[in-house]
Amino acid sequence: TVLEALIPKMDAIIVGGGMANTFLLAQGAPIGNSLAEPDFVNTAIQITAVAEKSGCEIVLPVDLVVADEFAAGAANETIPVGQNPGERMILDVGAASVADLTDRLGKLETLLWNGPLGAFEIDPFGDGTFAVAKAAAELTKQGKLITVAGGGDTVAALNQAGVSDDFSYISTAGGAFLEWLEGKELPGVAALMKTDED
Repeated sequence: TVLEALIPKMDAIIVGGGMANTFLLAQGAPIGNSLAEPDFVNTAIQITAVAEKSGCEIVLPVDLVVADEFAAGAANETIPVGQNPGERMILDVGAASVADLTDRLGKLETLLWNGPLGAFEIDPFGDGTFAVAKAAAELTKQGKLITVAGGGDTVAALNQAGVSDDFSYISTAGGAFLEWLEGKELPGVAALMKTDED
């Protein structure tokens, strides 16, 4: 997986969005009616164990924005991880998670971003993603952080946050970006490298 390929290269991997729900489920945390992949719980446990052995921290949200429905302006509440959301869905990270991630950004040299932290397409569930994106963009403008982002949802979220021009590099390659992260050979890049060698 992409995460397994990144673990030896990273000091920390921040997991958000639907993937975070699977990791929370793997830790035994209640996730209500949230998007998750129960079939990958064992994989999440395995990835966490490999990361611990490699000295790579898996960073999960500390609080969650939950709502009864995925709809614009839906009534929502922020709860700490571990509190049962009942029948509600986790749709974003909360303010404490944003503060934690923003603090972590200030200690990084490079940020590689793939995937939003919440369901950013519907207001107000993009607040977490947008706040962290703006913090990363500000650090980039100050020359304190190199920011690389890729994947269609990520690029859309950064555009919606109004910060895509402030990131160091944005890949619109989507799946190819993920394959590159995994260390797979990309035919187009391989052909260019071969041409360069000739």
